[in-house]
Parts: sequence; C-alpha cells; structure tokens
Amino acid sequence: MARRQRRRHAQRRRRRILAVGGLALVIAVVIAIMAIAGGSKGGSSAHGSTARAHRRGGSSRTRGSHARHDGSESALPPGVPAAARDVSAPVLMYHVINPPPAGAPFPGLYVPAPEFSEQMQALAKAGFHAVTLQQLWRHWQQGTPLPARPVVITFDNGYQSQYSNALPVLSKLGWKAVENMQLTGLPPSQGGLSQEQIRGLISAGWELDTQGFSHAELIALTPSQLHYQVAISRRTIQRRYHVPVRWFCYPSGHYDAAVIAAVRQAGYLGSTTVVPGWAGPSSDPYTLPRLRVLGGTSGAALLALIEDAEHDPAPPASYT
Repeated sequence: MARRQRRRHAQRRRRRILAVGGLALVIAVVIAIMAIAGGSKGGSSAHGSTARAHRRGGSSRTRGSHARHDGSESALPPGVPAAARDVSAPVLMYHVINPPPAGAPFPGLYVPAPEFSEQMQALAKAGFHAVTLQQLWRHWQQGTPLPARPVVITFDNGYQSQYSNALPVLSKLGWKAVENMQLTGLPPSQGGLSQEQIRGLISAGWELDTQGFSHAELIALTPSQLHYQVAISRRTIQRRYHVPVRWFCYPSGHYDAAVIAAVRQAGYLGSTTVVPGWAGPSSDPYTLPRLRVLGGTSGAALLALIEDAEHDPAPPASYT
C-alpha cells in the first residue's frame, strides 16, 4: 500500500515537472516569435526605407536627362554625368593646306601651311584641344572624359597636303583630326592622298570617315546609286583600312531626307554638314554643323569665328 502511494506521488511530480517545462517552452517560443516579428518589422522598415531611397535615387537619375540625337529627352545612361549633356564643340572644316594655284576655281578652300599653323597655335593658346567626332560622341553617350574646350578638326576630300602639311602641325600639339576621304577622283597625281599616307594618318590616330566614292551630288542620285556612294563606300574603306568608318560627310553639304535615310541604313552614327554652328548633344547627329575655315583667316579671326558661332547657333536642319 505504501509502495503504491509513493508510486502515485512520483507520477504526479513528473506530471508537474512536465507541465512547468512545457509552459516554459511555450513562453520561450512566444518570446522568440515576438523577437523575430519585432526584428522583421524593424528589418522591413529599414529595407523599405532603403528601397524607397533607391527609388528616389532612380527617380532622380530619370529626371537628370540628356538630349538624344533626335532632340527628345531620355534618361541618362548609368554612370554618365549630367554635365555631359552640356558639352558642345566647334567642328572645323578644311580642304587644301597649301596656297591656291593660279586660276583655282575656289581659292578660299586653300589655307597655306603657315596660316594653318597659326590657327592651331591660336586654338591651343585659347585652351582648345582637338578630339575626334567619335570621342565627342562617346562623351555624349557614355560620359567618357574629354579634354577642356574640345574642338573637332575635319579635312574633306583627301588632299595630299593634309598629310604633308597639316599632320606635322597637329602631331606637335598631340592632336588628332578627322579625314573625310573620297575613294575616287583625287589620285596622288592630282594632289590626292596615297594609300601609304592614308595609313599614316590612321597610325597617327586620325579618324577615317568618308564623303562617298566620288563626291557625288547625292540628292540627284537614284536609290541604287545612293546606296553605292553611301553604303558600299563604307564597306570598301572598312575592308581596305580595317577601320570602323562611323561618320559620313555630305559632299558640298547637300542632303535631303532620302540621303539621311540612306546614311542611317548604312550604319553610320551621323553626318556632318556645312551649316555653321557648334555640335552638341542636342544636335541631330545626321545634320551636325561645321565651321568652314577659309584662306586668309588669321588665328584671331578663327577664334572670333568660333565664338560667334557659339552664340549664334545653327538654324534648324533643312532637308532641301
């Protein structure tokens, strides 16, 4: 009898211990759940704040927009500083870097070598630094660095004097230029660049672009002829010189909507005209303005020409 009572007492004691232990376990679980909930609430709040801050940052980047090549506004690409949309540059146009021969039909297109040197020295003293069109484009599109006061120096047609007289002057300054060559019509015997000289310009860092095969009147061509002048010329230069050829130059500055469409379809990033003004990120890249530099222009006169064009922007493009 006494043994049975002791056994019952031990069983009741074990039940009490289990009950107390179970209650402690429940309390611990509840405390843990509350702690987790509190932590999750705080974590969600912090995460929510971070997400909202990120969204605000994203909205800020969206508001910081730049002008696209078609004149519309778009979000800045990631990492592109907003200041990139404010950088414009004059694009200068040269032809022959020699005195005009007697009876030259367009003597103004001849700039003697000493005159050209004076102009480049004036640009350098004024703080300008020559860059290529592609460098300017990359800055607008990707924010890649540019030197202070960029200027683009372009040469049309492909005259031998651009190699013999302009290249040494620019090389001394550490500057590059853009060669808008035509593939036919200017053989070396008539003052055109030789194959070796073209490769020499490329080796010096010049950008090789084109005016087409023969400096044709593009607006008067049939579609097939236009394709030949614009697209086939690009492929020919790419294959011959292993360069990208990203920019076209309208011969004599003549173009219309059909010509622009052909240039786009051929894969060019844009084109240059003879409309005066500065090229900027809001410019239509297929009608980029340029400043024609004529013979008889002093260094001071060139700086004045550039300054006037900056404050008197080019008129809207006309496809006629």
